[in-house]
Amino acid sequence: MRKGYEYERGQFVTFTPEELKALDVESSHTIDLTTFVPRVEVDPLYFNTPYYVYPDGSVAAEAYRTISAAMAEAGMAGLGRLTLSRHERMVLVEPRGQGLTLITLRAAEEVRAAEFDGFEDELDAEAVAIADMIIKRKTGSFDPSIFRDRYQEALRELIEAKIKGLPVKARPAARPAPVLDLMAALKQSLAQETGGAASAKPKRRAAADRRQSSLLLPVSGRAAKQPPSTTAEPVSRRRSGSRGR
Repeated sequence: MRKGYEYERGQFVTFTPEELKALDVESSHTIDLTTFVPRVEVDPLYFNTPYYVYPDGSVAAEAYRTISAAMAEAGMAGLGRLTLSRHERMVLVEPRGQGLTLITLRAAEEVRAAEFDGFEDELDAEAVAIADMIIKRKTGSFDPSIFRDRYQEALRELIEAKIKGLPVKARPAARPAPVLDLMAALKQSLAQETGGAASAKPKRRAAADRRQSSLLLPVSGRAAKQPPSTTAEPVSRRRSGSRGR
């Protein structure tokens, strides 16, 4: 069975399985760090998959801990290469606690530059001030446990209902009302947070609209080039219980 690559519309070059097999790179199980960069300079758009990294035996543990401590103190991360599943990948290694994590990186051609055109107009100072108040009132701490996949929850409920032979009821689609006036939307969101009017000197209380519990802004544009799903949890390199070599 051959595979093909379309280099021009309707024009293909084909490959045999043997030709593609010859391109495979044997996994070395060794991280080759070539340079160190300030961690803050690495754009998260290039992040792909995270892993925990462990030293290979007690002899490597001292070097492992030393490089982790040095990078943490300097605020640096290491960039290099690692062969995984017969493919060479660019990786970032950074300290995490007493250990290290590794993140595979996307290539430059896999990340499309942003095209934020038409943002040169002067901002409304009052709108910015209200948005700043909303942000301060909603400031919290990152807790991934509070984020749930509502589709998966609904799917589990559907499966349980099917197993028990219960009638399946379609969930109503939640469709927020379109936002036509940015200033009105900001003031409405602030009023929901404060329980009253959004202005500094309120003359009357504004009833909160329960249909819109979060800040909604009218936006337009194209989505960034991302994979269909992203898993933010780091996963161990030791997926099968064996250490990398």
